Amino acid sequence: MLDTRKIGVIGAGHIGTAVIGGLLKAKLTSPKNIMASRRTSSNLDELAKSLTIHTTTENRKVAKVSDILILAVKPMNARDVLSEVKDLIQPSQLIISVMAGIKTSFINSFLGVQCPVIRSMPNTPVLVDAGATAISKGQYATDEHLKIAHTIFKSVGSVEVVPENLLDAVTGLSGSGPAYIYMVIEAMTDGGVKMGIPRQIAFRLAAQTVFGSAKLVIETGKHPAILKDEVTTPGGTAIAAVHELETHGLRTMLINAVSTATIRSKELSKIIENNESL
Repeated sequence: MLDTRKIGVIGAGHIGTAVIGGLLKAKLTSPKNIMASRRTSSNLDELAKSLTIHTTTENRKVAKVSDILILAVKPMNARDVLSEVKDLIQPSQLIISVMAGIKTSFINSFLGVQCPVIRSMPNTPVLVDAGATAISKGQYATDEHLKIAHTIFKSVGSVEVVPENLLDAVTGLSGSGPAYIYMVIEAMTDGGVKMGIPRQIAFRLAAQTVFGSAKLVIETGKHPAILKDEVTTPGGTAIAAVHELETHGLRTMLINAVSTATIRSKELSKIIENNESL
């Protein structure tokens, strides 16, 4: 599916580099078929050395040679990058966008080309091949194009296919979600320190607890509420702690966090589409 196609990545930062690494580790393509660009040449030199791929500081070079073009730049740079390459994009090229809040219809309209566009929302755990990515197809994309994107992101974690109108909510949930979990790990660590545990030990215990709990949910398929009930014995420590969390509205805060991030993703989309200042 991918081994004969030229794959370009514009914006080879953390996410872009992780995707390239996933493709190569999964042996879905060879380094000679990949070209990546970013503004800093020193970072590109390191990338070329570690992954033995083609690199350049010129986005146009990447766009010109790619059958599959992954746009992994920040959304506020979307207009600049699209303007830079728009005269090179062909209807046969598959565009995979990793730009938060940027609709497929906007990309097609801006480029003026009826090329297939897949919109994606991965999260930062793709850096350790444990990402959660949601993908949606645009007007001119087919199921085959969706399958290609699914294969690419599957190399760095799990993938869900959703309608595009849910991608802002995905941004609020899994896209921004790692930030919420990092705060949980940090707070649990501080709690351990408060109760006398050395910080590094508390940190390792907190991080492993979050990792193990998530793994248990995934591998057992049990509802989190059931697993929570299995931990909370009558009159025990866990139920006392759960009561404290409920008293301070933990669930409400997390629900509101997802909602707020979703709303902000929609706002960013409108700002970029209307070419307004952030």
